[in-house]
Amino acid sequence: MSQTATSARVVSEKGPSKVPDSQWFTEGRLGMFVHWGLYALPARHEWVMTREKRQVEDYEKYLNYFNPDLYDPREWARTAKAAGMKYVVLTTKHHDGFALWDTKMSNYSVMRTPYGKDLVAMYVEALQAEGLRVGFYHSLIDWHHPEFPIDWHHPESERGNIVGRNGKRDMAKYREYLHAQVTELLTNYGKVDYLFFDFSYPWKGPNGLRGKGRKDWGSEELLTTVRRLQPGILVNDRLDIPGDVVTPEQYQPTKPMEVDGQPVLWEACQTLNGSWGYDRDNHDYKSADLLVRMLVDGVANNGNLLLNVGPTGRGNFDPIATRLLGEFGAWFKLHGRSIVGCGHAQFPAPRDVRYTQRGKCLYVHIFAWPFGYLHLPGLAGKVEYAQLLNDASELHLRQLDPDVPALTTDMKGDSRDTLTVKLPIRKPEVAVPVIEIFLKE
Repeated sequence: MSQTATSARVVSEKGPSKVPDSQWFTEGRLGMFVHWGLYALPARHEWVMTREKRQVEDYEKYLNYFNPDLYDPREWARTAKAAGMKYVVLTTKHHDGFALWDTKMSNYSVMRTPYGKDLVAMYVEALQAEGLRVGFYHSLIDWHHPEFPIDWHHPESERGNIVGRNGKRDMAKYREYLHAQVTELLTNYGKVDYLFFDFSYPWKGPNGLRGKGRKDWGSEELLTTVRRLQPGILVNDRLDIPGDVVTPEQYQPTKPMEVDGQPVLWEACQTLNGSWGYDRDNHDYKSADLLVRMLVDGVANNGNLLLNVGPTGRGNFDPIATRLLGEFGAWFKLHGRSIVGCGHAQFPAPRDVRYTQRGKCLYVHIFAWPFGYLHLPGLAGKVEYAQLLNDASELHLRQLDPDVPALTTDMKGDSRDTLTVKLPIRKPEVAVPVIEIFLKE
């Protein structure tokens, strides 16, 4: 992934309703991102090669030690499914250029490591066995490839004589390599539901070096190839041309996303601790409660959450990630129907509340538990029944008269259209309590 959030600038020119096979995406609402590669061994962020200005020869030493003997993609898939995730996106190749599959275009792949087996093939088989949608991440960038011109993100950007060294590099040859590897991935592993490219940066960096964009990647030709090889596939927005899904990174949009006034498919890409790859000494983990609120906040604004895990060099999820996903999944088990198939609600939510809606079911997610009562403007006379979703226990409803003075022990209504819900004093023992409201026809 990029080190900074990529702004959402492009979407499918036909709009989300015309995107092939997008219903599974908007229905599912939740996916798992997996960043994994050689960078799991230094365990100091997936950008370690450029952060530490590592030379290709030095970085290649990790090939000799990459042996993920605990890699169990069925366990990954089961963990994702238990957490409520409907699709998984795996880094087939990150910016360091290391391929997790048996590519015929290079020997810089898992096949040259002690492990020596195609990780992508096993991943696809595991997801299909668990009924999950298959996603591939693929980096447009490649700091290992000798023809990839040095730019402001490149590990060699501070070594001097950039013009001279770039004179020996041919972007056309790298572009051919990029397209060939994508063709392999979309030809050899059956149906692929989602392709996440990363990323374009066609502006000059702080050191004056130009980045790369659509002409460098051959984006239009590449997208045409993708559509031909995998009809119906979803493609994200990072080719520097319109795509199907807008992908805000490391921030949460505050309202449904639009481009040129039209609603778009979008997905917030988020980490557990700020790093995408395994980062051993980074303990800045989000709480399970916060992760749940981020999911709810996204769905309330018609978006998805793609939540990342960075497996260790052994191939397993670290204990903290496993615990957080377990806690997240415990909430989802009880409240998943307030997420799956839901989206932005027709009613404005009050403070500290997020609404999601599916048909005649309105879901009230309470971020701050109030004392005794919750007041919902605009819902008076529109509700048949209400219950706490975690245990299906009935909640009593009142419509308070705003013209009656407040008495010692009785409330005055806020407005005639406000519905008041009587709540238990104790907050349910869940990360985010949810009220399920059944609206009148």
